[in-house]
Amino acid sequence: MERSTIVRVHEGLHARPATRFVKLAKGFESDVELVKDGKAVSAKSSVKLMLLAVKENQEVTVRANGADAIEAIEALIGYLENPKAGLDDEEPQTPANDAAPAPAPQPAPAASSGANSLRGVAASEGVAIGPAFAHFPPDIAGQGRMLQADEIAGEIDRFRSAIAAVQARMDRALAQDSLSAGDRGIVAALRDIAADDSLTGEAEKAIRGGNDAVSAVITAASTIAADFSAVDDHYLNARADDVHAVGRQICLVLLGQDDVSLENIPEGAILIADDIGAWDLARAPLKRIGGVVCGHGGATSHIAIIARSHGIPAVLGLGYQVNALRAAQEVALDGNSGQVIVDPNAAVRADFAGRVEAAAKERAGLSVFKTVTPKRADGRVIEVAANIGSLEEIEAAQEAGAMGVGLFRTELLFMRHMHLPSEDMQAETYAALAKAFAPYPVIVRTLDIGGDKPIAGIEFPDEENPFLGWRGIRMCLDRPDIFKRQLRALLRAAVHGNIKVMLPMVSDISEVTRTRALVDECAAELKAEGAPYATFDLGVMIETPAAVLIAPALAKEVAFFSIGTNDLTQYIMAADRLNPTVAKLNDVTNPAVMSAIGLTAKAGVAAGIMVGMCGEAAGRPDLIPTFVEMGLTELSMSPASIQRAKKTIMAIAGD
Repeated sequence: MERSTIVRVHEGLHARPATRFVKLAKGFESDVELVKDGKAVSAKSSVKLMLLAVKENQEVTVRANGADAIEAIEALIGYLENPKAGLDDEEPQTPANDAAPAPAPQPAPAASSGANSLRGVAASEGVAIGPAFAHFPPDIAGQGRMLQADEIAGEIDRFRSAIAAVQARMDRALAQDSLSAGDRGIVAALRDIAADDSLTGEAEKAIRGGNDAVSAVITAASTIAADFSAVDDHYLNARADDVHAVGRQICLVLLGQDDVSLENIPEGAILIADDIGAWDLARAPLKRIGGVVCGHGGATSHIAIIARSHGIPAVLGLGYQVNALRAAQEVALDGNSGQVIVDPNAAVRADFAGRVEAAAKERAGLSVFKTVTPKRADGRVIEVAANIGSLEEIEAAQEAGAMGVGLFRTELLFMRHMHLPSEDMQAETYAALAKAFAPYPVIVRTLDIGGDKPIAGIEFPDEENPFLGWRGIRMCLDRPDIFKRQLRALLRAAVHGNIKVMLPMVSDISEVTRTRALVDECAAELKAEGAPYATFDLGVMIETPAAVLIAPALAKEVAFFSIGTNDLTQYIMAADRLNPTVAKLNDVTNPAVMSAIGLTAKAGVAAGIMVGMCGEAAGRPDLIPTFVEMGLTELSMSPASIQRAKKTIMAIAGD
């Protein structure tokens, strides 16, 4: 992927800012290039970068390819647009990931600590300081010899036994009550990889070619991980680490070895590793871990999800820089900015200790709102729900006090597997979600995928602008073989709780009526099969200008509206939200966007249907009073914003 911008660095990328830029680029795993006037050079070479002669106010393009491409581009574009970049008193900042909104940036005195300050991907918000616990287990290598013909059958049997042993080990972990719901989902996903024919088939093919089982597994895992990394999507890229983690577990069984344990990590220690398998972290004593710093991984990796679920600050994706922490005695980290300080001095130590204490006080002050049911002055309940994309995030939402789910993104379920998920797999996922939040509602968005996020099993056309192309409900209605499978799964899951279904990218009423016809068709099929099912409310996501303009007519056809402010803003303002040169236009508070929200709310209230919001604007304390006044009765957001939102609503009622 790539993005263009105008360089605002004072006097351009001369020696000092170029060196800083390269240092920042090297903190990411992705291959990164800087392009000017059609010439591309590696962003990780100071000499090549300086020879490119990038001047202030020139247009350049940052191009990245790899597991953390999105994070790399955001950080590097942010650097290029900073007029103070490269000055002695400034260090480049890595933006916090959008999966967990970060609070306002805090002062970072460690910037003066020079080589002691490292920069990675902000993967889980919060600050921490504690003793370093280095976790660098030895690499695994194959035997490096070719098998004789009469050895191959036995080696295949040995490999299959190792697969069975790993699956059995994961099954035992899944049976333990001590495993949280979120971690259980991650272990189940890892088990799915271990059982996948793609991995086992690739490994057996290598064994039949004469490779020993360990070498075959290493090769197979590397091949499949490379396929994940090559896809231009950060969710899929993050799965590469999972494949490697599963491959390592299989190799350890083949070698008769146990992995290095995290059982002895001290209370409050900062876990340091080049790579941590989600399997290892999920089984670790998480309550004792003060923070996580890792060479691999990004904001959407399972490591990041586990860390966020348990409130553990994490900085990932340091790359080779993590080796500087091998001999560290103490580490401070800022999961909001991606900063890591090695063996901090007294001033930095005092600063971080103060920030840790302040964060604890803020959490304690907001925690009283976890069980609060916020209401308007007239007594009408305002539901504050969570936006989530996987079962792993359930626990974080529940801990925050979510009153259900206002947006469940089903695309991750499709993207994390190497094949289209079956109806049974989908039904199990949606049912688990419904059970976890019953009797609160769970709003499931049907598959919202396009050419910008390709998935296995669906061929997308090449499009100049996939955000305005064949995606969302448009693609689903054209592929009833995929859509009906999802609708059948949702009907089956509705038996277990309060499932509601929301259609994305709606721009015409016929898209609703055609979907309802498919739902009726699926229900009739399930009834004929004798399969249990229940009906669900059908709603639409308001994110296109067309949906706003026909909102009064749409309101007569659906049970609810949910306003998706992220896309609605970019479509109303005709400004790509990933394009920094038009970032100032991408503002939800712009009168045009607020007017669109108001028109939608008015139409929904007049029709007597629920009007909610599932964009991140729903969690903004400065906007919540306006949304409530407009008539919105449901606000869905990242779990980190829930308690603050409840507090804001209660304050409105008290005025």
